[in-house]
Amino acid sequence: MQRLWRAGRGTHLPKGRILKVAALISAATCPGGRCPAPPPRIAEVRVLLTNDDGISAPGLQAPRRALRKLDGVEVDVIAPDSNRSATARSITTRSPLTVEEVEFGDGDVGYATDGTPVDCVRFAELGLVGERPDLIVSGVNHGANLGDDITYSGTVAAAFEGIVLGIPAMAVSQQSSGGGMGYVSGRFDFGIAAPFTAELVRCLAKEPMPPETLINVNCPAGEPSGVEVTKLGKRIYNDELKLVGEESQGGRRRYEIYGWQPGYEEIEGTDLFAVAQGRISVTPIHFDLTDHGGLERLRGWAFEEMLASCAPTSV
Repeated sequence: MQRLWRAGRGTHLPKGRILKVAALISAATCPGGRCPAPPPRIAEVRVLLTNDDGISAPGLQAPRRALRKLDGVEVDVIAPDSNRSATARSITTRSPLTVEEVEFGDGDVGYATDGTPVDCVRFAELGLVGERPDLIVSGVNHGANLGDDITYSGTVAAAFEGIVLGIPAMAVSQQSSGGGMGYVSGRFDFGIAAPFTAELVRCLAKEPMPPETLINVNCPAGEPSGVEVTKLGKRIYNDELKLVGEESQGGRRRYEIYGWQPGYEEIEGTDLFAVAQGRISVTPIHFDLTDHGGLERLRGWAFEEMLASCAPTSV
């Protein structure tokens, strides 16, 4: 099986952009803004690259090219065969999945499936491309994944699947070049997001995150002014119930309920606020949904009495 990696390839980014990316990653991850000098070669890491925009999306191809230039990194690509945005953590259980080898035009290949982003991670974990991945990289998504939006995102869902399976993971998203904090479509520039992703992989290979923790990265439109480690922000959804059609017979109606531009709470320290200010947001996220503070409160409830009251009465 052909490897999707070649050792020893140098970067072809302009010198100024290389320095910009290096400065951004250093400020975000290294004490005092200075990382130790990288060794000549990092320990070998096998990366699964996936997304929810589809295998031919520019947002997947840009980090693929950046990652394949890292010494000691092997890149396998398994991605949906078409757009699977907003599929969240859905999986395919009621029908077999198809897989097709896809040539990228530079000697490398990937694998396209009619499944979801989560299915792609499962394929890798189950051995579709050989050994189990050491790291999941999901993205770069065409559009930001900020605040509450991450619960709908197929991009973030793939990273979540990684940590559920015990595989370190990161999700990377790019704000539209049109800017704005809503769901703006249009042109996307991955000139910073792709090499920044590669630099994060290099850092994670040396200093992994705690188990069951993924990194969610969002890059703003244009040249970022810096990098900020953030918490998740709060979206304000402005959805409406809009009737768009009605059949004359049978009375069946068609509605639109999504698609209106959302707002957000302007709270410093959140991912939404950072991106709105032109900074890259880097957010650690874990999958433990338990409200640990609520455990003791619930233990004080009279559950045994509730259960006793539910017992059938004798006639």
